[in-house]
Amino acid sequence: MKAYREMTKEELLSLKEELEKQYKEEEAKGLKLNMARGKPGLSQLEIAMPMLDVMNSGSDMHTLLGTDTRNYGDLDGIGECRRLMADMMEVEKDNVIVGGNSSLNLMYDMIARSFCFGVKGGTPWHKLDKVKFLCPVPGYDRHFKITEQFGIEMINIPLSETGPDMDMVEEYVNNDPAVKGIWCVPKYSNPTGISYSDETVRRFANLKPAADDFRIYWDNAYCVHHLYDDDQDEILNILDECKKAGNPDMVFIFASTSKISFPGSGVSAVASSIDNVQWILKMMGVQTIGHDKINQLRHVRFFKDIDGLKAHMKKHGELLRPKFAAVTDTLEKELTGLNIGSWVKPKGGYFISFDAMDGCAKEIVARCKALGVTLTGAGATYPYGKDPRDSNIRIAPTFPSTEEMKDAARVFVLCVKLVSVEKLLEKNI
Repeated sequence: MKAYREMTKEELLSLKEELEKQYKEEEAKGLKLNMARGKPGLSQLEIAMPMLDVMNSGSDMHTLLGTDTRNYGDLDGIGECRRLMADMMEVEKDNVIVGGNSSLNLMYDMIARSFCFGVKGGTPWHKLDKVKFLCPVPGYDRHFKITEQFGIEMINIPLSETGPDMDMVEEYVNNDPAVKGIWCVPKYSNPTGISYSDETVRRFANLKPAADDFRIYWDNAYCVHHLYDDDQDEILNILDECKKAGNPDMVFIFASTSKISFPGSGVSAVASSIDNVQWILKMMGVQTIGHDKINQLRHVRFFKDIDGLKAHMKKHGELLRPKFAAVTDTLEKELTGLNIGSWVKPKGGYFISFDAMDGCAKEIVARCKALGVTLTGAGATYPYGKDPRDSNIRIAPTFPSTEEMKDAARVFVLCVKLVSVEKLLEKNI
């Protein structure tokens, strides 16, 4: 079939009639599929269940250094869990603090303490006339919700296959002291699945911020979340690159086991320079006496070391590959050459990003929902929920089964075709 934009009005009307017939057939099936969030599927949760058996009431609850994990102590996390998370994040153990189950919580706390108390003795952000954050788009909606809640002005930065537009990043960061940070998902980015190039990482490390308290919020959520054993993205270590560039304090790195073990019962971590770590611990010491050390010990005894964790992630990849393929194979088969959308086939992470024709995303999502397929709301991948082109749609293939994803993908491409035809006819009238 030729590209939709090359069709005559009569051809488009005929196609619309056929697509509407298919739409009514799908409507009669009564599907109920939810792909709104990037949640692990049931099979992924099952492979972590043996973790619950590694400790019981008869277990030795002491760390290698003798700390009783049932009691107070180890504000920065038990040593062996810090080692595990450090190896996962590719940093040194001394640069790591292990938190509770949520890295998002650590990010929120970092923004909150900066807002209330300032960064390492700097001016508290709430005392400033203006605070700005750079937001690569499309990006992670929960990042944007944090900065929005604190009234921080968010600035869209276009995201390409190599990372954020670094010319724009440098222009803002190096010249505007009101710019205090940037959100980044550097590996298998949410939602596009791209990974930052070496040049991009080096340019980040070599920024010359106009604000002394500018920080890169490096959310390496998918650092070990590969889909393939023999085709994996690797990125430069931002902490090392910042040290080389003379900016050791400029980055906070976040990660967790939320999509490795159990989303509600994993462990999170933040890594940074030693000076930043000491500042964070000083602030944390007022907030809490310590996080769940029993859970930290449980994770270490289950995974044992980074090799054990990577072996576990290989199982995740095997479970997720067919789900992602159900989407990308359908997109390629049904939409290639039609010139009504584009997408990235990711090598890892949790999402597939689809860019529809301008002005179509909201209607596509609405049509899918009417057929029983719930997607992430259109606009969610942009600050304030406002996609200026109404184009980007985030597809989360992980939670439904592979067969359900095939159904969902079929419905999705049907809605893309129908809405695109309607948009083109609207322009022709």
